[in-house]
Amino acid sequence: MCKALIIGAGGVGTVVTQKIAANPVFTDVMLASRTKSKCDAVAAAIGGNRVKTAEVDADNVPQLCELFRSFQPDIVVNVALPYQDLTIMDACLECGCNYLDTANYEPKDEAHFEYSWQWAYQDRFKAAGLTAILGCGFDPGVTAIFTAYAAKHHFDEIHY
Repeated sequence: MCKALIIGAGGVGTVVTQKIAANPVFTDVMLASRTKSKCDAVAAAIGGNRVKTAEVDADNVPQLCELFRSFQPDIVVNVALPYQDLTIMDACLECGCNYLDTANYEPKDEAHFEYSWQWAYQDRFKAAGLTAILGCGFDPGVTAIFTAYAAKHHFDEIHY
């Protein structure tokens, strides 16, 4: 069985939390965000006291580590803002947590749409015996896969 900690209580965080809470493989589920009241609303909508909530600043590695050490998740699912990926990854490494995100890191002031910053963590996660799964959401991940499949199997040509 597995303990999951989701960081980010926006639209994607709400869906991720609903899906994880519905899956019996996850024995404990926590949703954390800068605004605990958003987490509480998501937990209440799911019902059944299935989801615990917490307030955390995803820009603050010591605060993230405090939460990780108290909850002890097997996996941290990052659906926070893209510029927060590296601090969450740093906290995962420090606390021995596996990591998953749905989008790639972007500096706060400029979108680059590349994984080089996160790929630089590969050896550190490997040495720690941890898994980091990057960009498994629709940004662009699955969308690009669906488009490539459609282009290969369903269309003669695609213009945009």
